[in-house]
Amino acid sequence: MSTTDRTATTPPVAPERQPATLDMRPGRWVDNWDSENLHFWESIGRRTAKTNLKWSIFAEFLGFVVWQLWSVTAVFLPQAGFELSTSQLFWLISIPALVGATLRIPYTFMIARFGGRNWTIASALLLLIPAVGLALAVSNPATPFAVLLFLAGTAGFGGGNFASSMANITYFYPDREKGWALGLNAAGGNLGAAVVQLIVPIAVTVFAATALNLPMAGWIWVPFILLAAFGARKYMHNLSHAKGDITGAVAALKEKHLWVISFLYIGTFGSFIGFSAVFPKLIADTFPEFSTFSIVSASLSLSFLGPLVGSLSRPYGGKLADRIGGARITIVSFAVMALITVGVVLTLPLGNFWVFLGLFLLLFTASGIANGSTYKMIPTVFSLQSVDRNDGVSAERKASAALGLISAIGAYGGFMIPQALGFSASTTGAYNAAFIGFVIAYVVMMAVTWFFYLRPGTVFARQGV
Repeated sequence: MSTTDRTATTPPVAPERQPATLDMRPGRWVDNWDSENLHFWESIGRRTAKTNLKWSIFAEFLGFVVWQLWSVTAVFLPQAGFELSTSQLFWLISIPALVGATLRIPYTFMIARFGGRNWTIASALLLLIPAVGLALAVSNPATPFAVLLFLAGTAGFGGGNFASSMANITYFYPDREKGWALGLNAAGGNLGAAVVQLIVPIAVTVFAATALNLPMAGWIWVPFILLAAFGARKYMHNLSHAKGDITGAVAALKEKHLWVISFLYIGTFGSFIGFSAVFPKLIADTFPEFSTFSIVSASLSLSFLGPLVGSLSRPYGGKLADRIGGARITIVSFAVMALITVGVVLTLPLGNFWVFLGLFLLLFTASGIANGSTYKMIPTVFSLQSVDRNDGVSAERKASAALGLISAIGAYGGFMIPQALGFSASTTGAYNAAFIGFVIAYVVMMAVTWFFYLRPGTVFARQGV
C-alpha cells in the first residue's frame, strides 16, 4: 500500500479528543471557558480552576486576617498608653464588621465589572491601607480616636473580599463541584479569623523586651498581602463570560424568604464573626490576671481556638443538613447556642478560665454548624417557594443572588454583638445583660425557623428543608 493510500485510510483525529486549550487575550482574559464540558474540564479546566481557587483562598484568608486585626489590637491599646473608654474600644472592634458587611454587596458585582483576576489584585492591595495604617497609628498613643476609628473602618475591605471571592470561584467550577470548591474557599477565608488571633498576641510581645511592639500587628501581614497580589497577577485568570445578575438580585430582595433567612443568618454567621471579634476582649476583661504580658501571649492566643472550631465545624453543618434537613439542624443549633449562653451567664461568677473557654468553644462549634445548615437551606427554599410575582426571574437565579445578599446581611451580626456587649459593659459594668439578650434572640430565631420551615402543613416541612 502506498503512502498516499495509508494516509487516505487513516481516520482523522477527532477534534473533540484533542487537548483543550485556553483562548486567552492580553490581560489573561479567557474567552472559551466551559466547565460543564467534560472534555474541556478534564483537559485544562480543572487544573486552571484549582490554580485560581488556591490564590483566591490565600487572598480571602488575608482578607479575614485584616478584617479581624482590630479585634486583637484593641485589647492591647490601654497597655500601650492609649486613653480610650470601654465604649470606644468596642467601636474599634465592631466598626470593621459594619463596613465589611456593607461592602459585601457591591463587592459581589466587582467580578463581572473588572474580572476575577483583576479584582483579586485590587482587593488584595486595598488590604495594605488598613494594615499599614494600623501599624503607623498604634505607634503613637497620641493618635486621635477619630483616626483610629477611620482606620479600623478600612479593615472592612477584608470583609468585603468574601463576597467577590465566592462570586469569582462560582464561575470557574461546574455545578457538580461548586459546593466543594465554595466550601473550601469559605473555610480558607474563615480560618483567617483564627490565625490572626493566634499570631498577633505573639508577634506584639515576642519581639518586645520590656514594652509592646504594637505596630507589628500590622507590619507582619504586609509581605503576605504583596505576595497575594503578585500571585493573583501572575497565575489567576479573568473569565469573559462572568456576568453579574443585578436583575436576579433585585428580584431576590423582593422575596420574603430572603429576609427570613437573613434574620437567621445574623444569628448564625453573625454570632460566629461577632464573637470572633470580641473574644480576646472578653478574655482580657473577664480574667484581668492575664493583663500581665509575660503570659498574655499564651492566654489571649487561645482565643484563636474559637474561630478555628467555628470554621472547621461549618462543613459538618452542611453535611448534616443534607441528611437530616437544614431547618432541623438550624433549630437544634439555636437551642444549643441558647443553652450554652445560659451556661456562660451562670458560670461567670466562678471566674474559671477553662470553663469559660470550654463553653465558648462549644458556642463557636454550634454557630459553625448552624452557618452550614442555614446556608444550605437557601437554594432549597427558593426552589420550593410559591412565587406570586410574574417577574420572569427563575427561582435558581434568585437563589444564586440570595446567597451573596444573605452573606452580606448576616455579617451585620458581627457589628451587633460587640456593640451589645460594649453597651452592657458601659451601662451595667458587666456582660450579663448582653448575654441574656443573646439567649432571647436565639429563642426567637428558633421560633422563626419552626414557623416558616418546620411547622406542619407547610411545603417546606413536607419536603424536609
